[in-house]
Amino acid sequence: MQARTQPLTVDVFLSVDGWAGGATSPGYFGYPGPELEEWITAELALPQLVILGRRTYEALAGLPEEAWDASSHRLARLDKIVFSGTLETASWPNTRVCRDDVVAEVNRLKRESDVPLRTMGSLSVARQLCGAGLVDRLRLMTFPLLLGTSGREPFFAGIASADLALIDHRALDGRVLVLEYRPTGRDIPRA
Repeated sequence: MQARTQPLTVDVFLSVDGWAGGATSPGYFGYPGPELEEWITAELALPQLVILGRRTYEALAGLPEEAWDASSHRLARLDKIVFSGTLETASWPNTRVCRDDVVAEVNRLKRESDVPLRTMGSLSVARQLCGAGLVDRLRLMTFPLLLGTSGREPFFAGIASADLALIDHRALDGRVLVLEYRPTGRDIPRA
């Protein structure tokens, strides 16, 4: 009998054309809204271990405390692991730096954690976890814009093909789509 493991959810904010950021894109691609904020608040209220890469950690932890909102305070209280080969220490509360292999460590955490695991942003980490088959839920927040030539960080670049099952979807603020998929483990149909 296989031991039960904690699920891993990968959350990624994207433009319609698949970019995770743009040369001049503000937070939430400039599309904040009350339902998006409610969704973020509800997700942060759930028990979870947050997995971050160095760049995402530095962006979030670098916000001045006077700019923090309720979600920032909740995120600061959650346990977090930052995967980095260069970061020496983490100044954010409840955060540890891990220099171990991300795939091996997350595989261990899935077996040993008392709470589900979740990435936020952290594209390099998310891609590695997708490639290793460790992702249980891939949640795409699709914002209503095309970044075109200003797009930076194409999330799907370098990710192996995978068959996905749509398990949930909803629209927030009448414009942002939340699409939640589960990898099926099946081969991609061929022509």
